[in-house]
Amino acid sequence: MTASATTVLDPPRTAAARRVPLSRACRFELVKVVSPWRTRLLLLTCWIAPGLFVAAVNQQSTLPSDTLFGRWMHATGWAGPLVVLGFAGIWALPLLTSVVAGDVFASEDRLGTWRHLLVAVRSPRRIFAAKALASLAVILLLVAGLACSSTVGGLLTAGHRPLVGLDGHQLTAGDAAGRVALAWLCALAPTLALAAIGLLGSVALGRSPMGLLLPALVALVTQLAQLLPLPVAARLALPGYAFLAWNGLFTGPAQTGPLLIGVAVALAWAVLATALAYLLFLRRDFTSLADDGSGRRAVIAGALPLVALLAVTIVTVRVATGATGTGIDQAKVQRSVATAFAHLYRLQTGQLNRPDVTEAQLKTAATCDKGAGRVDAEGPGNDWRCVVTWRLPGVEAVGSAVYQLDVTSDGRFIADGDGPKEVNGYFVVRTPAGDAPNPLWQFDGTVELLPSTPKG
Repeated sequence: MTASATTVLDPPRTAAARRVPLSRACRFELVKVVSPWRTRLLLLTCWIAPGLFVAAVNQQSTLPSDTLFGRWMHATGWAGPLVVLGFAGIWALPLLTSVVAGDVFASEDRLGTWRHLLVAVRSPRRIFAAKALASLAVILLLVAGLACSSTVGGLLTAGHRPLVGLDGHQLTAGDAAGRVALAWLCALAPTLALAAIGLLGSVALGRSPMGLLLPALVALVTQLAQLLPLPVAARLALPGYAFLAWNGLFTGPAQTGPLLIGVAVALAWAVLATALAYLLFLRRDFTSLADDGSGRRAVIAGALPLVALLAVTIVTVRVATGATGTGIDQAKVQRSVATAFAHLYRLQTGQLNRPDVTEAQLKTAATCDKGAGRVDAEGPGNDWRCVVTWRLPGVEAVGSAVYQLDVTSDGRFIADGDGPKEVNGYFVVRTPAGDAPNPLWQFDGTVELLPSTPKG
């Protein structure tokens, strides 16, 4: 009887030392991440607000034409999720990763619960894996909410119609749906990179607010860098470039080179930052409540490897692609403007019920200069000017139209029509069915930054 009682009251040490399964630790950490009111509010906002925003914009007479695909929100429901994606890459996703991943380890430092958690789980490795997986699951749920909500809002208010791409050609509704889904999927790569940086900041800086703000600060720095006329190799080596490179999916043929490089770079940052966070976490002294990270350790073991990765990536991209300069030159701008104009001219022809023509029959060409010829015709700027010419079958006269271009550092441009009025001088055209937006008045386009044939 005494032996039995002793056995019950004092179980074998092997059973007491058994580690908590990873699945149970993940469920526990997931509950902890979702429990705060701010996380629940973010989830609710991401699954509702984008759809309401897209629906509200579609009810307005004016559209956000300065936003990529914003001018097409009345025409098709597939423009709405792309407008939201452009906004999310700049603001929403960096802030979401900061709130979730940037606080998942620091919260234990603020509460002083590390020793209790270690006693419960008995494995620092499983604690790290559970926290990383729980924050990843919440971030994926937030991104899915942004994508699904904006898509539903767009389709309900503008319908399942074709989408005009960035080179002026029309994508069928089915093709547009696939490319929109792929664009959001590619945006996950830089989101994971920011989330990994958040994990690193949360581990290295402890309860310091800088750990929470680190993903947003990194995103802000990379966005500011994208505004500069950086060399192409340096631009593609930034971890957030994939937030912009999805634009290449909406040209024909798709400009997949920069996108694949941007995704690969972002995933490399995600892997390295996560590995650094893991190594730093295993070296933490959990017996001391005062040890919640070191600024020196964060710089040496966290920042320097990421800077080294950036340098190696720049060199690798430069050698692999042969890209030099900003990637924006006169020949590329002229080719992009002429291609987009030819496709959009056919769209306008269909609106006006004129005889259809092909791009080959139009023989569209563009002559562009920068700064009225006073500067070299290369690089970004709002002083580009293009004269587009075309021919119609059976007509001897050559048609011409003038455009003022604002070309940004990432290769995107907005072409603003400057006459003649019957072609691109007014924002609507009179069709047999009534007034309709003039596709040639203003249009968006993109210049492929990489050379067509990589240099060996």
